[in-house]
This record gives sequence, C-alpha cells and structure tokens, in this order.
Amino acid sequence: MSTKISNWPAATPMWVDLGVHDLPAAKSFYGNLFGWGFVSGGQGSGDYLLAHLGGHAVAGIGPKQDPGMPTAWTTFLASDDVDATSRKIVASGGQLIAAPFDVMNSGRMSLAVDSVGAAFGVWQAGTHIGAERVNEHGALCWNELHTRDYSTARTFYSDVFDVSYQDLTEEGMVYSTLRRPVDGRDVGGVHHDTALPDDVPNHWLTWFASDDVQATARRAAKLGSVLLSPVTEGPLGRTAIVQAPQGEVFGIIDAPRIGE
Repeated sequence: MSTKISNWPAATPMWVDLGVHDLPAAKSFYGNLFGWGFVSGGQGSGDYLLAHLGGHAVAGIGPKQDPGMPTAWTTFLASDDVDATSRKIVASGGQLIAAPFDVMNSGRMSLAVDSVGAAFGVWQAGTHIGAERVNEHGALCWNELHTRDYSTARTFYSDVFDVSYQDLTEEGMVYSTLRRPVDGRDVGGVHHDTALPDDVPNHWLTWFASDDVQATARRAAKLGSVLLSPVTEGPLGRTAIVQAPQGEVFGIIDAPRIGE
C-alpha cells in the first residue's frame, strides 16, 4: 500500500475518472467490486463523486457531460503548469478537447487527445492531488497507452512531458515504460498493440490492483461484466481485462508494487 499526501510529480499518471449514463449503477458496481465508498466532489461539482478507500480518494465517477461521449476511464497526467503543458500538446500534434480551466479550488485541468488520437487529461493540483492511495486492492496501480503508432506516441509524450523510456520489448511484445523527468522512476507504459480491433481507438488503459485477481474477475462477471481477456499469468502476476456493464474497459492485476 502507498498513501500519498503531497502533489504528484509532473508527468505521473495520477488520477482516473469515469463518466457514465447511470451513476447509481456505477456506484453499485464498483462498490461491490472493489469496496469503494463515495463522497461528493464538493460544492459546485454537480454529481461528481470521489471514490474512497479507507477515507482516501482513489478515483472519480460522475454523469456524462455529453451523452455521445464514449464510456471510458480517463487517465490524467500531473503537470506543474497545465497552461504551458496544453500549449505543448498542440505544438506536438495533439488537440485540446477542453482548454485549461479551474475546477473550483481543487485544481486546474485540460482534456486532450495525443498525436495518435488517445484521450487523456492534464491535472495541476490545488486542494485535490489526485489518487491518495495506490498499489493496493481496489486502487490505481498502473496506466499504459495502447497504440498502433508506437514511435509517434513516444515522441509526443517525450516532447510534451519530457519523459524518457526504458525498453522492455521481448518476443511477441513491443513495450516500454515511461519514466518521469524528476527522478527517472517508471510511472506508466507504452504498448505497441498490434492486436487492437479496427473499431477500437488508441487509448490509455487503467489498471486496478487486486489481492485476488481470480476472485475479482469472478465477481466482475457476476456483476454483469464481460472478461475481454481471461485471467492470465504474467511476469507481474495474474491479470485480466474487464468490460464493465456500462462499457468501460479496465485491467485488474495481482498486486504489482509500482512505486510513486
């Protein structure tokens, strides 16, 4: 387990949130799956909710702002200056979905798509630092970009966030970890995903930790999910990929201890 009380360093994937059609159903699903409780995002946040474990925020869920938007977990990367980062996004071939704006006193954010079309957010912390617990059952533990255009994607994130990469390519998989500039720590991944179906865009995939992936996968299925990838043994433990009842996709992984 890791509890975070200070701002996440720039370039760290540090928050995920989800917009849904049916908020009560999403609360029930994730509450039953991970043991999340929910509290209001604060006065002026509408129906946006902070999912909590042990009194600490781990993710956000709210109603869709646009009914036509896909139902998907959005990965947010930390920035010390969201306005400057947003300018770099545009200069590096990305586009802004939402220009920088203040979220009450919680922070300042923008929403964007990168140079290969994957959506993500940028967060400059105010009173809300992002995930306060990570790397434990029901909490965020890893975020990775799945892309058909591996080289272009890596260039974009190095230009915008000044990250470097550690190549982990092995037979049958082209993969690298994303290293934040402040300390060179691995904080995310880039996967050259040649198996992406034609109708699935390049995207950031959120991984939540589980203390028993087999049991969590079974519970997800009982709650109405589809396992897009069954429980599989891998170098970091068991994994599975879940499509939840409202369509969002996420991974579960058996207690990898990815550091801050």
